[in-house]
Amino acid sequence: MEILTYIFVFFFGLIVGSFLNCVIYRLEEGKSFLKGRSFCPDCKHTLSWQDLIPLLSFLILKGKCRYCKKPISWQYPLVELATGILFILILNFSTRPGGVILFVVSCFLIVIFVYDLKHYIIPDKIIYPAIAIALIFNFQFSIFNQFSIFNYSIFSAFGAAAFFLAIVLVSRGKWMGVGDIKLAFLMGLILGFPNILAALFLAFLIGAIIGVGLIVSQKKTLKSEVPFGPFLVTGTFIALFWGENIINWYLNFFNGL
Repeated sequence: MEILTYIFVFFFGLIVGSFLNCVIYRLEEGKSFLKGRSFCPDCKHTLSWQDLIPLLSFLILKGKCRYCKKPISWQYPLVELATGILFILILNFSTRPGGVILFVVSCFLIVIFVYDLKHYIIPDKIIYPAIAIALIFNFQFSIFNQFSIFNYSIFSAFGAAAFFLAIVLVSRGKWMGVGDIKLAFLMGLILGFPNILAALFLAFLIGAIIGVGLIVSQKKTLKSEVPFGPFLVTGTFIALFWGENIINWYLNFFNGL
């Protein structure tokens, strides 16, 4: 029964990932993702059901549109696969009440990851609803815990946002954008303390490693703009699943020195 649950959640994640791809594309085009059938971005041909099977359609069609034979972006199968895997991780690792909220918020984070990576901007249409949902969940859950968890999350959210606000002000917007401040606030609401510290540390560490790699490979220069949202989202997911283990390892490591 447990295996069947994981299989169901994974395939449900694939379906949700397919929907998230639709959301991302229609955000880019300024269109509603609640109306209209899916179509090929190149030839605009309306897609039939056999073209929309998550992962499988991409493999069967060998990564090309059935109608115009133009290549299908790897974004589509990767987002579907990533969503399926994340849903399993949330099911497997999260012992925090309100798991359904984590599934929902993870969808917002996936859209932010891809959209910021492609367009260097975190859309308000995504970040504000995500913050509202996280706030409502924390407030409702805290009622049964004398507001302690809500306070931790609020302090973490404002602390992380203030940290990024300081960076934006010092650099005059050259190092970070306002969207990163909003995303940091959302991260604090999701993770609380001390996991927010692990998420921020991981985001900067991963960003530095990839940034150095891009410079060494001459794909970027020191003056090139690199979106930081994907690193923040990555740090959030790692801290969500393994934050406590990372913090404990870090503390034990330094206590042993």
